[in-house]
Amino acid sequence: MAQPEAKSESVGTVIIAGAANLAIAAAKLVAGLISGSAAMLSEAAHSVADTTTELLLFMALRRGARPADARHPFGYGKESYIWAFFAALFTFVAGAGFAITHGITTILVHEHSGDFLVSYVVLAVSFVIEAISLGRAVRQVRREARRWGTTGRRYLRLTADTTVKAVVLEDSAALVGLLLAGCGVALSELTGDELWDGIASVLIGVLLLVVAATLAYSNLSLLVGRAVPERLQGEIERSLAGLPEVTRVGTLFTMQLGPEDILVAAKVDFRDEATGADIEAAADEAERRLRERYPEVRYLFLDPTRSMPGGARAAREPEPPIEDGPVDPGLR
Repeated sequence: MAQPEAKSESVGTVIIAGAANLAIAAAKLVAGLISGSAAMLSEAAHSVADTTTELLLFMALRRGARPADARHPFGYGKESYIWAFFAALFTFVAGAGFAITHGITTILVHEHSGDFLVSYVVLAVSFVIEAISLGRAVRQVRREARRWGTTGRRYLRLTADTTVKAVVLEDSAALVGLLLAGCGVALSELTGDELWDGIASVLIGVLLLVVAATLAYSNLSLLVGRAVPERLQGEIERSLAGLPEVTRVGTLFTMQLGPEDILVAAKVDFRDEATGADIEAAADEAERRLRERYPEVRYLFLDPTRSMPGGARAAREPEPPIEDGPVDPGLR
């Protein structure tokens, strides 16, 4: 019963991050127009990109959670990765593109008009708001990491819930971007040279490029059809091989269908003396075991296959039982 709660928590994290970014974007835009700072205007573009990203991530959560139907028998989980990929592209084009081009223009033209004080005030307030938004996302990551018995960093790196990963990366990048903007504005004020303001703007753009590329790669991997991590796949294989009627698991395929949906398909060699009823009972038991230990396994397909003499994979000795406890499919 923890899965719906996790989804609700992810939705809340995305909504809070989006509301924070919208308020910050308006403040940065006003400050950028008043001060004429390229770094402030780049930060405004950064926050606008983040706000749009949160809207797309909200769409990802809602549309990806729709139940399976006749036209989509495996559900809509992969659609969440499409919307999350669009979010990464928007950050790449709108946020990074504007920041870099505007920064280069400032470096070449050296124009600045207005008061620096406004920029400092907005940067300080924005930093506090972004820190609050990031704090919520980090708390969610830590709770999920403790639940699955892993570290927060490993959870972020391997989890299939790319919406939470996006919020953490974007909020972290926002805090770094605010520091860069503050340094650029301060150096420009101290030296009287707008070169530093332009450099800060370009660095903010590069930062956004890194975040966008990271998120795009993660979502593309899942869209193509990523298998569960190798260690979890081995545990699933051992669980199937441990059934009394099974002598060998010849081939095992897994695929992440969505943040909380896994497909498992295997060629299984049953005992030669096993009857059809025995095989049916073993298949039911396999499904029960897997779903009990790994609730994310929504689809299980077993193909009874006769062992081939001299095959590439010999039958293995029974392996020791695995300790009980839930395992996140993205953390092994």
